[in-house]
Amino acid sequence: MARHHGVQRKVRYKFKKSVREKGLRSITRYVRRFEIGESVHIKIDSSSPKGRPHPRFHGRTGRIVDVRGRAYIVEVRDGGKIKKLIVNPEHLIPQKLTSETRS
Repeated sequence: MARHHGVQRKVRYKFKKSVREKGLRSITRYVRRFEIGESVHIKIDSSSPKGRPHPRFHGRTGRIVDVRGRAYIVEVRDGGKIKKLIVNPEHLIPQKLTSETRS
């Protein structure tokens, strides 16, 4: 049988949740607000298929540049290029800044 080259291939272990992460997600995860210019981490939530970026960007850090509906446009560096991703808020985590990174 021929190999399939869909978007979800090779993500079985990448999108796997731990035992504590399984179950219903809190509603705050879906209605979270971000400011333009804020740094965020992309962590794809496998239970929510809408607004999901390509799996290659899982674990990357980017900067929010715009809002489109309830989704955010995130700039991510991929190799030497800057790419813009349209991502829903349930796949974004705010970056925690320490006192060393703020200055």
